[in-house]
Amino acid sequence: MTQHQQQLDPAVARALAFSLGPDTTASVSRHGGGSGFSTTAKITATTLADADGAGAGERQQNKKEDFFFMKTAVGSDAEIMFRGEHASLNAIHAVVPSLCPQSFGHGVLEGKEVRRSMSSTAFLVTDYLDLGARAGGAGGLGSSSGLSLAAKLGKLHTTPAPAPPGFAAPVFGFPVPTCCGDTLQANEYRESWADFYANNRLRAIVHQYEEAQGKDAELRSLVENVADTIVPRLLRDGHHTDGGRKITPVVVHGDLWSGNKGKGIIGGRGGLEEVVFDPSACYASREYEWGIMKMFGGFDREFEKEYHTICPKMEPVEEYDDRIRLYELYHHLNHATIFGNSYRSGAVSIMRELQQRYGNRK
Repeated sequence: MTQHQQQLDPAVARALAFSLGPDTTASVSRHGGGSGFSTTAKITATTLADADGAGAGERQQNKKEDFFFMKTAVGSDAEIMFRGEHASLNAIHAVVPSLCPQSFGHGVLEGKEVRRSMSSTAFLVTDYLDLGARAGGAGGLGSSSGLSLAAKLGKLHTTPAPAPPGFAAPVFGFPVPTCCGDTLQANEYRESWADFYANNRLRAIVHQYEEAQGKDAELRSLVENVADTIVPRLLRDGHHTDGGRKITPVVVHGDLWSGNKGKGIIGGRGGLEEVVFDPSACYASREYEWGIMKMFGGFDREFEKEYHTICPKMEPVEEYDDRIRLYELYHHLNHATIFGNSYRSGAVSIMRELQQRYGNRK
């Protein structure tokens, strides 16, 4: 074991127990990824074939390697973040397995070094996503799905979300809180999409903005006006429909900008796939996904055309662009909360634009 490797923490080993047999050794090595919120590592689990009469050399040749990805971060906020990402990945993976890694567990590390620390260290362990892989290269054990990212997203967005316990039909929300960046998102279930977006996104984020950046009476007034008037004007049941039907909640990634998509091999299985990662999922209107996608770009006209052959624009079609601007507003407010007031002006511009267009219209 090199100086850059360490043994597997007991809590992580339990999460990966399905893959770690008695003839398996596992090591953790540093990984070049990560962000301001977490550090990352690659887990290599090596199992030697147990054939009768096989010598050490034959066993080495017959070894099987599985690769996993681990994030760690310090503090109780990290536990919430990883619980949300675990649920988000698996909600997407359950619908389109080739779209994102599967998550195998989350929790708190238990090793000796961690116990000596004053703060708890949370972890998340998933399939290893090899974003450096190339088509036709070594690493994948099979063929790819052959599906484009637009086709995969279309499938995700045309599959109804599961009905939560206690509900007879799908509703808007999510089983656990999630984080968009490091912003906590409460996802209590609501039957109305307009209600969910106004309260769980717009009103919630302006509250968090003021906690982070200080009181801002102008911004709060603008957000309250949008939540009170523009959201019901554009999103109310009966007016905003999908093929004449009520909007069906579907799983959305929730933070799908160009930096959270790529091409890679998932878990060393299959071929090169169009993939997404770092989700902040919820059960939402499928058009909500396009707020962050439009904000930063990275999805060209061909992508959009293919996607809309699967997921047509909802009604009223002539208000589609304004609905997407309304969803983009949340992400401007979130970025202003996290990164400061350089994003505030974008949020204000969207709100004034929508107010001018719809403020006095019913």
